[in-house]
Amino acid sequence: MDMMPPALPGTGMDDSQRELLRSLGRTLSAEQAFWVSGYFSGVAEARGNFQTAEPSAVTAIVPARQDSPAAASMKILYASETGNAAELARQFASQAQRVGIAASVEDLARYKTRALKDETMLLFVASTHGEGEPAEPALPFFEFLAGRKAPPLPHLRFAVLALGDSTYEFFCQAGKMLDRRLEELGAQRLFERCDCDVDYEADARRWIDAVLNLLQGPQQVGNGAHDAAPSSASNAALGFAVAGPVPQPLASTPYSKANPFLAQVVENIRITGRGSSKDTRHIELALDGSGLTYEPGDALGVVPQNDPALVAELLDLFGWSGSERVAGRHGELELRRALQSEFEITAATPRFIEKWAELSGDKELAGQLAQKTGAERAAFMAATHIIDLVKARPAPGTSPQDFVAALRGLQPRLYSIASSPEQAPDEVHLCVAPVRYRLHQRERHGVASVHLADRLQGGDSVPIYLQRNEHFRLPSDPATPIIMIGAGTGVAPYRAFLQQREALQAPGRNWLFFGERHFRTDFLYQTEWQEWLRSGLLSRAEVAFSRDQQQKIYVQHKLREKGAELFDWISDGAHLYVCGDAEHMAADVHGALLAVIGDQRGRGSEDAQEFLRELQGAGRYQKDVY
Repeated sequence: MDMMPPALPGTGMDDSQRELLRSLGRTLSAEQAFWVSGYFSGVAEARGNFQTAEPSAVTAIVPARQDSPAAASMKILYASETGNAAELARQFASQAQRVGIAASVEDLARYKTRALKDETMLLFVASTHGEGEPAEPALPFFEFLAGRKAPPLPHLRFAVLALGDSTYEFFCQAGKMLDRRLEELGAQRLFERCDCDVDYEADARRWIDAVLNLLQGPQQVGNGAHDAAPSSASNAALGFAVAGPVPQPLASTPYSKANPFLAQVVENIRITGRGSSKDTRHIELALDGSGLTYEPGDALGVVPQNDPALVAELLDLFGWSGSERVAGRHGELELRRALQSEFEITAATPRFIEKWAELSGDKELAGQLAQKTGAERAAFMAATHIIDLVKARPAPGTSPQDFVAALRGLQPRLYSIASSPEQAPDEVHLCVAPVRYRLHQRERHGVASVHLADRLQGGDSVPIYLQRNEHFRLPSDPATPIIMIGAGTGVAPYRAFLQQREALQAPGRNWLFFGERHFRTDFLYQTEWQEWLRSGLLSRAEVAFSRDQQQKIYVQHKLREKGAELFDWISDGAHLYVCGDAEHMAADVHGALLAVIGDQRGRGSEDAQEFLRELQGAGRYQKDVY
């Protein structure tokens, strides 16, 4: 006989909602009911934090299997470029361990593909970059999985947490490819894939909680140390214990992306010369008392503020005072503060366009994105800012809450660190080029870069956190030669590299390839490079100033010009580093390297591609691109 669900007094539900829950309860097994309890606790947490926006994609997730597989252990593999997927994987493992599930974490860049055929349970956290590409360090794994050498995987159970950016056409494509290919190889989906946007934290937390609830199963409930409670979103903030021990931060410092350190600005200096078309800044921040430590190659996360003038313009446009109370990302607050520090108010997102089409009743706008090709869609998104949209397609009567509910959370920006802790203890240095351009007859500004360059002076403070980058590291052997290739602010990590090698008296040779517009005004950190050349620390330097002559010359041209010597260095064990613009500079450099290798080895393009893949797999070809 079916067990009837308990009565639902005092819930504030209407009769139809009560009957819906009772009907659902009659159809659920004990295990399914257990999972649903964790799911709804996540919904409750979100509503308790005043999140009134529509549920995200993760709320539609259900377990892919009807059974509840108890897990004694699991392996979490991540594909990460900027560090977000890596951090989520580590937090996932820590949370699993605290509810009694043994969990290990491994970078897909280092994962031995021959082990894949023997795996029984894998959880993936995979980020997407550019136009649907996997994280660069994990590319060899994706190529293996897509190829003919990939083994059948009938004994594997898996689940995929995908990270991406919905402003791109191929949203979360790497995670989708991984999910689909594993299924094609016969693996069994343990849990439905979750696709997360750039403000991924809440969705990822709910997915992780749901997966752990499923893996714990009824066997784990009520046993010894786990009597306290099942994993749920209400008590499972990432990085802290779910049940049992008193929650403890994962790191030795309390400061992180979720809890940034308020760093004081020590210096903010323009380092481009008079007459330059650029306004590149050298910014120094104090780390005293933070406990934060970093290595050359790491990045600094900066939590920006929106332009106060743009906030004022939006308030004026809608006729709001700014004192209205709205539901923010972490609780209720004044509208002006929400627009200043909690939400993205510059570039529109697909979500905002869809919501604005509803609010304005504009049927044409509602279908615009779906009708565009990839290139058209990218162009439309690049040319569409929120201020333009709300002016061109007004929605009279829009409430402050409706407006902020359509916005995406304001995200930190990552900057390559331009200093070594060996030479600048208790400080971190950045090289920042503020983004400024004209669009639709008005000036536009980069949110974080202009906040740093224009609105922060000595004595001011800015929230920051450190982002590890294990895929952009100096060689472990200080005698290993390095080749550093960068353009513009892409030179920042190489300043850190040479400061580190100088401080440690590393004997390895160092060769710099640097590109900018003009020698006279744009040679960033010129006196430092010249001093290192004089001292012999910098063995060679090739510079390409694109606009100092009629025919433009870029770093890729210098690479080909020095091809024979470049290949000699590589043959001697040199590590290659590339830092700069991913779409143009990094792609052009990659092409030049392939050409140099092809010319020097004389074995064709496929051999050159395989040679570079081997360098990358060995950690000798590393990229920090954006």
